Amino acid sequence: MDATTLRIIDANLNRATEGLRLLEEHARLAISDETLTAQVKGLRHALADVGKAFGRDALLTARDIQHDVGTMLSTDAERTRTSTADVAGAAAKRAAESLRCIEEYGKIINREAAARAEQLRYKVYAIEQSILIAGPRRSKLNAARLHVIITEALCDGSWLTVCEQAIAGGADVLQLREKAIDDRELLDRAGKLRALTRDRDVLLIINDRADIARLVDADGVHVGQHDLSVSEARQIAGPHLLVGASTHSIAEAHDMLQQRPDYIAVGPMFSSRTKPDVAVQGPPLLENVTALADLPVVAIGGITQDNVTSLKAHRSFQIAVCQAVIRTRDTTDATRDLKQLLISESRDSAD
Repeated sequence: MDATTLRIIDANLNRATEGLRLLEEHARLAISDETLTAQVKGLRHALADVGKAFGRDALLTARDIQHDVGTMLSTDAERTRTSTADVAGAAAKRAAESLRCIEEYGKIINREAAARAEQLRYKVYAIEQSILIAGPRRSKLNAARLHVIITEALCDGSWLTVCEQAIAGGADVLQLREKAIDDRELLDRAGKLRALTRDRDVLLIINDRADIARLVDADGVHVGQHDLSVSEARQIAGPHLLVGASTHSIAEAHDMLQQRPDYIAVGPMFSSRTKPDVAVQGPPLLENVTALADLPVVAIGGITQDNVTSLKAHRSFQIAVCQAVIRTRDTTDATRDLKQLLISESRDSAD
Protein backbone atom coordinates (compact mmCIF):
# COMPACT_ATOMS: atom_id res chain seq x y z
CA MET A 1 0.00 0.00 0.00
CA ASP A 2 1.04 3.61 -0.63
CA ALA A 3 3.06 4.70 2.44
CA THR A 4 2.28 8.38 1.81
CA THR A 5 -1.46 7.75 1.77
CA LEU A 6 -1.22 5.64 4.92
CA ARG A 7 0.78 8.39 6.60
CA ILE A 8 -1.91 10.97 5.78
CA ILE A 9 -4.67 8.69 7.05
CA ASP A 10 -2.76 7.92 10.25
CA ALA A 11 -2.15 11.61 11.00
CA ASN A 12 -5.81 12.45 10.48
CA LEU A 13 -7.03 9.50 12.51
CA ASN A 14 -4.96 10.87 15.37
CA ARG A 15 -6.27 14.41 14.91
CA ALA A 16 -9.89 13.24 14.67
CA THR A 17 -9.51 11.07 17.78
CA GLU A 18 -7.99 13.95 19.73
CA GLY A 19 -10.81 16.25 18.63
CA LEU A 20 -13.47 13.78 19.71
CA ARG A 21 -11.78 13.29 23.07
CA LEU A 22 -11.89 17.04 23.67
CA LEU A 23 -15.57 17.10 22.71
CA GLU A 24 -16.28 14.22 25.07
CA GLU A 25 -14.59 16.00 27.97
CA HIS A 26 -16.58 19.15 27.23
CA ALA A 27 -19.87 17.23 27.16
CA ARG A 28 -18.99 15.31 30.30
CA LEU A 29 -17.36 17.94 32.51
CA ALA A 30 -18.11 21.39 31.10
CA ILE A 31 -21.84 20.98 30.41
CA SER A 32 -22.51 17.71 32.31
CA ASP A 33 -24.61 16.24 29.51
CA GLU A 34 -24.80 12.45 29.84
CA THR A 35 -26.53 11.92 26.49
CA LEU A 36 -24.01 13.93 24.49
CA THR A 37 -21.11 12.33 26.37
CA ALA A 38 -22.37 8.89 25.36
CA GLN A 39 -22.83 9.99 21.75
CA VAL A 40 -19.29 11.33 21.44
CA LYS A 41 -17.87 8.22 23.13
CA GLY A 42 -19.72 6.15 20.54
CA LEU A 43 -18.15 8.19 17.74
CA ARG A 44 -14.67 7.61 19.18
CA HIS A 45 -15.20 3.86 19.19
CA ALA A 46 -16.61 3.95 15.66
CA LEU A 47 -13.55 5.91 14.52
CA ALA A 48 -11.25 3.33 16.10
CA ASP A 49 -13.01 0.67 14.01
CA VAL A 50 -12.37 2.74 10.88
CA GLY A 51 -8.69 2.84 11.79
CA LYS A 52 -8.62 -0.93 12.16
CA ALA A 53 -10.09 -1.28 8.68
CA PHE A 54 -7.06 0.52 7.22
CA GLY A 55 -4.70 -1.77 9.11
CA ARG A 56 -3.22 -0.72 12.42
CA ASP A 57 0.25 -2.15 11.77
CA ALA A 58 0.42 -0.57 8.32
CA LEU A 59 -0.55 2.83 9.72
CA LEU A 60 2.02 2.66 12.51
CA THR A 61 4.72 1.59 10.09
CA ALA A 62 3.97 4.53 7.80
CA ARG A 63 4.08 7.07 10.65
CA ASP A 64 7.06 9.43 10.34
CA ILE A 65 7.02 12.23 12.92
CA GLN A 66 10.66 13.23 12.31
CA HIS A 67 9.97 14.28 8.75
CA ASP A 68 6.58 15.90 9.33
CA VAL A 69 7.09 19.54 8.32
CA GLY A 70 3.82 20.62 9.94
CA THR A 71 4.57 19.81 13.58
CA MET A 72 6.08 23.24 14.28
CA LEU A 73 3.53 25.28 12.35
CA SER A 74 0.69 27.06 14.16
CA THR A 75 -1.30 30.28 14.05
CA ASP A 76 -2.26 32.80 16.73
CA ALA A 77 -5.84 31.53 16.52
CA GLU A 78 -4.68 27.99 17.33
CA ARG A 79 -2.78 29.22 20.37
CA THR A 80 -5.71 31.21 21.80
CA ARG A 81 -8.80 29.91 23.60
CA THR A 82 -11.10 32.12 25.67
CA SER A 83 -13.61 29.57 26.99
CA THR A 84 -14.42 25.88 27.16
CA ALA A 85 -16.91 26.46 24.35
CA ASP A 86 -14.04 27.79 22.20
CA VAL A 87 -12.11 24.60 22.90
CA ALA A 88 -15.11 22.47 21.96
CA GLY A 89 -15.77 24.43 18.78
CA ALA A 90 -12.18 24.12 17.63
CA ALA A 91 -12.19 20.41 18.48
CA ALA A 92 -15.32 19.81 16.42
CA LYS A 93 -13.80 21.59 13.42
CA ARG A 94 -10.57 19.60 13.78
CA ALA A 95 -12.44 16.29 13.96
CA ALA A 96 -14.64 17.07 10.94
CA GLU A 97 -11.74 18.30 8.79
CA SER A 98 -9.68 15.23 9.65
CA LEU A 99 -12.56 12.90 8.83
CA ARG A 100 -12.85 14.58 5.44
CA CYS A 101 -9.16 13.82 4.80
CA ILE A 102 -9.65 10.20 5.88
CA GLU A 103 -12.66 9.94 3.62
CA GLU A 104 -10.87 11.28 0.53
CA TYR A 105 -7.46 9.62 0.92
CA GLY A 106 -9.08 6.47 2.25
CA LYS A 107 -10.78 5.88 -1.10
CA ILE A 108 -7.36 4.94 -2.46
CA ILE A 109 -6.98 2.05 0.01
CA ASN A 110 -10.37 1.02 1.40
CA ARG A 111 -13.54 2.55 -0.05
CA GLU A 112 -15.79 0.98 2.57
CA ALA A 113 -13.77 2.47 5.43
CA ALA A 114 -13.74 5.82 3.59
CA ALA A 115 -17.54 5.74 3.38
CA ARG A 116 -17.76 5.06 7.12
CA ALA A 117 -15.53 8.07 7.75
CA GLU A 118 -17.93 10.18 5.68
CA GLN A 119 -20.89 9.13 7.85
CA LEU A 120 -18.92 9.91 10.99
CA ARG A 121 -18.20 13.39 9.64
CA TYR A 122 -21.92 14.10 9.30
CA LYS A 123 -22.45 12.91 12.87
CA VAL A 124 -19.73 15.25 14.09
CA TYR A 125 -21.57 18.17 12.47
CA ALA A 126 -24.71 17.22 14.41
CA ILE A 127 -22.76 16.75 17.65
CA GLU A 128 -21.12 20.15 17.21
CA GLN A 129 -24.54 21.78 16.95
CA SER A 130 -25.86 19.91 19.98
CA ILE A 131 -22.84 20.59 22.18
CA LEU A 132 -22.50 24.28 21.36
CA ILE A 133 -26.22 25.12 21.30
CA ALA A 134 -28.29 22.44 23.07
CA GLY A 135 -25.59 21.78 25.67
CA PRO A 136 -25.53 25.31 27.12
CA ARG A 137 -29.32 25.37 27.03
CA ARG A 138 -29.45 22.19 29.10
CA SER A 139 -26.93 23.64 31.54
CA LYS A 140 -29.10 26.72 32.02
CA LEU A 141 -32.17 24.53 32.39
CA ASN A 142 -30.46 22.41 35.04
CA ALA A 143 -29.62 25.56 37.01
CA ALA A 144 -33.12 27.08 36.68
CA ARG A 145 -35.53 27.31 39.61
CA LEU A 146 -38.52 29.35 38.43
CA HIS A 147 -40.56 29.03 35.23
CA VAL A 148 -43.24 31.61 34.47
CA ILE A 149 -46.03 30.71 32.04
CA ILE A 150 -47.31 33.61 29.94
CA THR A 151 -50.91 33.74 28.72
CA GLU A 152 -52.16 37.18 27.71
CA ALA A 153 -55.73 36.64 28.93
CA LEU A 154 -54.43 36.11 32.46
CA CYS A 155 -51.99 39.03 32.53
CA ASP A 156 -52.67 42.10 34.61
CA GLY A 157 -51.54 44.54 31.94
CA SER A 158 -49.54 44.27 28.71
CA TRP A 159 -48.27 40.69 28.22
CA LEU A 160 -44.85 41.92 27.09
CA THR A 161 -44.53 44.25 30.08
CA VAL A 162 -45.46 41.35 32.35
CA CYS A 163 -42.68 39.32 30.73
CA GLU A 164 -40.17 42.11 31.34
CA GLN A 165 -41.25 42.35 34.97
CA ALA A 166 -41.07 38.60 35.52
CA ILE A 167 -37.53 38.57 34.18
CA ALA A 168 -36.64 41.52 36.42
CA GLY A 169 -37.99 39.54 39.38
CA GLY A 170 -35.75 36.56 38.64
CA ALA A 171 -37.66 34.23 36.32
CA ASP A 172 -35.23 31.73 34.80
CA VAL A 173 -37.57 30.41 32.12
CA LEU A 174 -40.53 31.97 30.30
CA GLN A 175 -43.03 29.69 28.62
CA LEU A 176 -45.37 31.22 26.04
CA ARG A 177 -48.72 29.42 26.25
CA GLU A 178 -51.34 30.79 23.87
CA LYS A 179 -53.96 28.39 22.53
CA ALA A 180 -56.57 30.87 21.34
CA ILE A 181 -54.70 33.11 18.87
CA ASP A 182 -53.93 32.55 15.20
CA ASP A 183 -50.57 31.32 13.99
CA ARG A 184 -49.35 34.62 12.61
CA GLU A 185 -50.03 36.43 15.87
CA LEU A 186 -48.42 33.63 17.85
CA LEU A 187 -45.32 33.77 15.66
CA ASP A 188 -45.13 37.54 16.11
CA ARG A 189 -45.37 37.29 19.90
CA ALA A 190 -42.86 34.45 20.02
CA GLY A 191 -40.43 36.53 17.98
CA LYS A 192 -40.76 39.52 20.31
CA LEU A 193 -40.34 37.31 23.36
CA ARG A 194 -37.30 35.62 21.78
CA ALA A 195 -35.62 38.99 21.35
CA LEU A 196 -36.39 39.92 24.96
CA THR A 197 -35.27 36.63 26.52
CA ARG A 198 -32.10 36.43 24.44
CA ASP A 199 -31.16 39.96 25.51
CA ARG A 200 -31.81 39.12 29.20
CA ASP A 201 -30.23 35.62 29.06
CA VAL A 202 -33.46 33.82 30.00
CA LEU A 203 -34.69 30.56 28.47
CA LEU A 204 -37.75 30.69 26.21
CA ILE A 205 -40.07 27.70 25.86
CA ILE A 206 -43.03 27.62 23.45
CA ASN A 207 -45.99 25.57 24.61
CA ASP A 208 -47.23 22.90 22.21
CA ARG A 209 -45.93 24.44 18.96
CA ALA A 210 -42.63 22.89 17.90
CA ASP A 211 -42.88 24.65 14.53
CA ILE A 212 -43.15 28.10 16.09
CA ALA A 213 -40.34 27.28 18.51
CA ARG A 214 -38.06 26.38 15.62
CA LEU A 215 -38.99 29.40 13.53
CA VAL A 216 -38.05 31.87 16.26
CA ASP A 217 -35.09 29.78 17.54
CA ALA A 218 -36.65 29.41 20.97
CA ASP A 219 -34.74 27.37 23.52
CA GLY A 220 -37.35 24.66 23.57
CA VAL A 221 -40.90 23.41 23.24
CA HIS A 222 -43.25 21.96 25.86
CA VAL A 223 -45.70 19.19 24.98
CA GLY A 224 -48.67 17.79 26.87
CA GLN A 225 -50.04 14.30 27.16
CA HIS A 226 -52.26 14.78 24.11
CA ASP A 227 -49.78 16.74 21.99
CA LEU A 228 -46.89 15.47 19.89
CA SER A 229 -44.61 12.85 21.41
CA VAL A 230 -41.14 13.91 22.52
CA SER A 231 -39.53 12.29 19.46
CA GLU A 232 -42.05 13.89 17.10
CA ALA A 233 -41.45 17.30 18.67
CA ARG A 234 -37.69 16.82 18.22
CA GLN A 235 -38.17 15.95 14.54
CA ILE A 236 -39.89 19.31 14.00
CA ALA A 237 -37.98 21.51 16.44
CA GLY A 238 -34.56 20.04 15.65
CA PRO A 239 -31.99 18.38 17.94
CA HIS A 240 -30.69 21.63 19.41
CA LEU A 241 -34.00 22.65 21.04
CA LEU A 242 -35.06 21.40 24.47
CA VAL A 243 -38.24 19.36 24.81
CA GLY A 244 -40.25 19.33 28.02
CA ALA A 245 -43.34 17.25 28.73
CA SER A 246 -46.28 17.28 31.14
CA THR A 247 -47.18 14.37 33.41
CA HIS A 248 -50.08 14.07 35.85
CA SER A 249 -49.43 10.73 37.54
CA ILE A 250 -46.59 8.39 38.45
CA ALA A 251 -47.60 6.10 35.57
CA GLU A 252 -47.40 8.95 33.06
CA ALA A 253 -44.03 9.97 34.50
CA HIS A 254 -42.71 6.41 34.05
CA ASP A 255 -43.87 6.37 30.43
CA MET A 256 -42.53 9.85 29.69
CA LEU A 257 -39.09 9.11 31.13
CA GLN A 258 -38.73 6.37 28.51
CA GLN A 259 -39.07 9.06 25.83
CA ARG A 260 -36.12 11.00 27.33
CA PRO A 261 -37.36 14.60 27.34
CA ASP A 262 -35.05 17.30 28.67
CA TYR A 263 -37.35 17.89 31.63
CA ILE A 264 -40.75 16.78 32.90
CA ALA A 265 -43.44 18.87 34.54
CA VAL A 266 -45.53 17.14 37.23
CA GLY A 267 -48.84 18.28 38.60
CA PRO A 268 -51.11 19.80 39.42
CA MET A 269 -49.66 20.19 42.88
CA PHE A 270 -52.74 22.10 44.01
CA SER A 271 -56.08 23.08 42.55
CA SER A 272 -55.50 25.18 39.44
CA ARG A 273 -57.87 27.31 37.39
CA THR A 274 -55.78 26.75 34.27
CA LYS A 275 -56.12 22.94 34.59
CA PRO A 276 -59.54 22.40 36.22
CA ASP A 277 -60.11 19.02 34.52
CA VAL A 278 -56.92 17.36 35.81
CA ALA A 279 -57.06 15.45 39.08
CA VAL A 280 -54.88 16.94 41.81
CA GLN A 281 -52.28 14.41 42.97
CA GLY A 282 -50.48 16.98 45.08
CA PRO A 283 -47.01 17.14 46.63
CA PRO A 284 -46.70 13.32 47.03
CA LEU A 285 -46.53 13.09 43.23
CA LEU A 286 -43.52 15.43 43.23
CA GLU A 287 -41.76 13.30 45.87
CA ASN A 288 -42.40 10.10 43.91
CA VAL A 289 -41.27 11.50 40.55
CA THR A 290 -38.08 13.11 41.86
CA ALA A 291 -37.18 9.77 43.42
CA LEU A 292 -37.13 8.04 40.03
CA ALA A 293 -36.25 10.81 37.54
CA ASP A 294 -32.67 11.59 36.48
CA LEU A 295 -33.58 14.85 34.73
CA PRO A 296 -35.01 18.21 35.84
CA VAL A 297 -38.46 17.97 37.42
CA VAL A 298 -40.77 20.99 37.40
CA ALA A 299 -43.66 21.15 39.86
CA ILE A 300 -46.70 22.91 38.41
CA GLY A 301 -50.30 23.71 39.17
CA GLY A 302 -51.77 26.11 41.71
CA ILE A 303 -48.42 26.99 43.30
CA THR A 304 -48.39 30.26 45.26
CA GLN A 305 -46.30 31.99 47.89
CA ASP A 306 -48.58 30.49 50.51
CA ASN A 307 -48.09 26.85 49.55
CA VAL A 308 -44.73 26.62 47.78
CA THR A 309 -42.85 25.80 51.00
CA SER A 310 -45.05 22.72 51.50
CA LEU A 311 -43.47 21.11 48.44
CA LYS A 312 -40.87 18.53 49.42
CA ALA A 313 -38.82 16.22 47.21
CA HIS A 314 -36.00 13.69 47.23
CA ARG A 315 -33.78 16.14 45.37
CA SER A 316 -33.76 19.64 43.93
CA PHE A 317 -36.75 20.59 41.81
CA GLN A 318 -38.07 23.59 39.91
CA ILE A 319 -41.52 25.19 39.88
CA ALA A 320 -43.71 26.69 37.17
CA VAL A 321 -46.29 29.34 37.98
CA CYS A 322 -48.79 31.36 36.02
CA GLN A 323 -51.45 33.40 37.84
CA ALA A 324 -49.40 33.66 41.05
CA VAL A 325 -47.12 35.98 39.10
CA ILE A 326 -48.71 37.34 35.93
CA ARG A 327 -52.11 38.18 37.47
CA THR A 328 -50.63 40.35 40.23
CA ARG A 329 -50.34 44.11 40.17
CA ASP A 330 -46.59 43.94 40.74
CA THR A 331 -45.20 41.05 38.73
CA THR A 332 -41.61 41.88 39.62
CA ASP A 333 -42.19 41.67 43.37
CA ALA A 334 -44.36 38.56 43.07
CA THR A 335 -41.67 36.81 41.03
CA ARG A 336 -38.88 37.93 43.34
CA ASP A 337 -40.75 36.76 46.44
CA LEU A 338 -41.40 33.31 44.98
CA LYS A 339 -37.81 32.95 43.85
CA GLN A 340 -36.55 33.94 47.29
CA LEU A 341 -38.83 31.38 48.95
CA LEU A 342 -37.40 28.70 46.66
CA ILE A 343 -33.83 29.66 47.46
CA SER A 344 -34.50 29.83 51.20
CA GLU A 345 -36.24 26.45 51.16
CA SER A 346 -33.29 24.91 49.33
CA ARG A 347 -30.88 26.25 51.94
CA ASP A 348 -33.04 24.91 54.77
CA SER A 349 -33.19 21.48 53.11
CA ALA A 350 -29.42 21.44 52.66
CA ASP A 351 -28.93 22.28 56.35
